[in-house]
Amino acid sequence: MTPMITLTTLNARYSHASLGLRYLMANLGEHATHTRMVEYTIKSATDEMVADLLSDAPRIIGFGVYIWNVNETLALMQAVKAAAPQTILIVGGPEVSYEVDQQAITKLADYVITGWGEITLPQLLTSLIDGPKPLMKTHIGVQAKLDDLITPYHLYTDHDLAHRNIYVEASRGCPFKCEFCLSSLDKTAWAFDLDHFLREMETLYQRGARTFKFVDRTFNLKPDTGRRILDFFREKLNDDDPIFAHFEVIPDHLPELLKEAIAAFPAGSLQFEIGIQTLNTTVQKHISRKTDLTKAEANVRWLREHSHAHLHVDLIAGLPSETMASFAEGFDRLYQWDAHEIQIGILKRLRGTPIIRHTEAFGMVYSEAPPYEIISNHDVSQAELDAFKHFAKYWDAIANSGRFNQTLPLIMAGASPYARFADLSHYLNTIWQRSHSIVLEKLFTEVANWLMSRSDESNHDDIRHAVTADYLASGAQGKLPWMTRGLTIQTKQKTDGSLLARQARHQTMTSSAN
Repeated sequence: MTPMITLTTLNARYSHASLGLRYLMANLGEHATHTRMVEYTIKSATDEMVADLLSDAPRIIGFGVYIWNVNETLALMQAVKAAAPQTILIVGGPEVSYEVDQQAITKLADYVITGWGEITLPQLLTSLIDGPKPLMKTHIGVQAKLDDLITPYHLYTDHDLAHRNIYVEASRGCPFKCEFCLSSLDKTAWAFDLDHFLREMETLYQRGARTFKFVDRTFNLKPDTGRRILDFFREKLNDDDPIFAHFEVIPDHLPELLKEAIAAFPAGSLQFEIGIQTLNTTVQKHISRKTDLTKAEANVRWLREHSHAHLHVDLIAGLPSETMASFAEGFDRLYQWDAHEIQIGILKRLRGTPIIRHTEAFGMVYSEAPPYEIISNHDVSQAELDAFKHFAKYWDAIANSGRFNQTLPLIMAGASPYARFADLSHYLNTIWQRSHSIVLEKLFTEVANWLMSRSDESNHDDIRHAVTADYLASGAQGKLPWMTRGLTIQTKQKTDGSLLARQARHQTMTSSAN
């Protein structure tokens, strides 16, 4: 039967496979037989997407809308309406679940589903197809009991398993109330039946899945559950057939039950995303974040010293009452914890989040365009935040990339690592007036030039040696100005094929240090 319904979304990258879209598809009931699911990316050409969407003349198209795709989805919907005005357009997802009356995309849509969609979408489709026609445009999503949901992992194709990130969830929701996060609106966290979940993971594994990215907000909330999941993956460890699992963990909650399991994993098999966000206890109170920083530091240091897990810790600039001086102090402290990566970002006012309650008191000014980043507040000027954006991009290209393992300690040497890197960032931005699309050879060269400009001439040979070693280890095949010959294929770094490229570079640094 020709599909009457199409479900679609625009992913940020092709490597991302939408878990939410698959949940909707899996729970459509009788509508599944005449529904097509199709994914694009935000880089896809609008005219090509329109042609594909309308190729089987669907009566209804449902769009998953997120902060990263709302503008592109709006443009796509406008083009669909122009080409096929009779087509019914439904939108749902986090970006359209709040402030519904204020958005162009929800005004254009025929129907809007806010919140959970697995129950409400099929109900709405039944009304649209069989009648009576819905009287309301906006439909509040009914929260399903997790045991009643059909899990969607069978909808990952063999191609997905081989070429894309496979997203999974052992739980939904979050018990914490961090005001910048949409999960703060949840009353608690809900867990899927663990036996059923692990059977689904076993099926994915047997089908060839080797990369599992958990979207759970609080993976280690219940140690017994976390331990069983870790044990599942630990039993799959095989040097000739590596496996990789990514988890978001609570930083101050790492009991021995979990430590014992984590310590058994080899390099390249575990990655932990650890949300610190701020090390200023006053700011923590303003955003309702409860983190024991002493325990968090101890846990990060333990993971760094006693496990091979790749550690990715987060900081946010622009939070209410956080000055850039306070942020810098927090960054300097966090840098000493020795995580592999510090992911630094800027506060975003996600629609529906409680952070808006601070707008007047702290003079919070946000961009009206996605991703709604803060422009300034009483404590941080626009100029400071603009400079910080360059800092963050250069930090990712230099420190987080793992390409400057020998050079980074030279960059960060001094009383304040943040001040040192801010000076480098300013230097680089002065040269290029941008912090993106920088040729690798030029980046290495200017990092060396900055280091030499900030040091005695007696140290210049050591600086060039460190930069050259990092350049060669990166696998680049060009030539730095002081090199006597170009790089040949034989000088490329050899890394364990089981490691993802970025993690592999950091692991090489760890091995060298040990």
